[in-house]
Amino acid sequence: MSSDKQELAQLLHTAQSLATRAGAITLEHFGGVLAAERKGDGTPVTVADRAAESLIREGIQARYPDHGILGEEFGETNPGAPVRWILDPIDGTRSFMRGVPLYGVLIGVEVEGEPTVGVAHFPALGETVSAATGLGCQWNTEATRVSDVRELAEAAVLTTEPADLLEDPLARGWERLVRETTLARTWGDCYGHILVATGRAEIMVDPILSPWDAAPFVPILAEAGGRFTDLSGEARVDGGSGLSTNGILHDRVLGILGQG
Repeated sequence: MSSDKQELAQLLHTAQSLATRAGAITLEHFGGVLAAERKGDGTPVTVADRAAESLIREGIQARYPDHGILGEEFGETNPGAPVRWILDPIDGTRSFMRGVPLYGVLIGVEVEGEPTVGVAHFPALGETVSAATGLGCQWNTEATRVSDVRELAEAAVLTTEPADLLEDPLARGWERLVRETTLARTWGDCYGHILVATGRAEIMVDPILSPWDAAPFVPILAEAGGRFTDLSGEARVDGGSGLSTNGILHDRVLGILGQG
């Protein structure tokens, strides 16, 4: 498949539409404490996760039957296809289960192995951030950019679960990063990466990420003028970790975290 701008715009529009429709399903179950099952890896899954992913899959297969799909809840179909959709129907399930609105529906699209389209939709907040390579990044209907903060002393740093960063070899680097920045908060899961992309924070550190957690953020951060990499500095969605920054601070943050 050629990834010209018209085709990318069509992929982006489809991803935005499916994320919004899936988000509406999640809202039917949102607003109080919700029961969940435990998956094999110990993470929770709800009826809303499964219903939302099913809707997205059905929409992709109806329009693009030759595309591949990798989803958190139902695995991979059509492996080896030149275009692959990567889905997380509810990123931040623990927040969702407790009625906290910082969860998101994540859709990423790879073309020939390159992360090319990203959508992060926050149903309970009414926010959507989306991008495609060469088409810019939008926050709802407006173009958005990362912040221009150049000094760590003026930066806000976010994470999801501080305990994950207090294990060697990251503990010393994380503690130094917190000391050197002006604000440290756990506005985490996917929302932390989006706060960076929209200029409301400068650094989001995720020491543990699956591909479906990371899939939208390479194009979103790049098109917003920032960077998303794993903690080794590679711009990939399957590196097992993630770092979003405004770009200016990226190498400094990697250096500090690598001092473990």
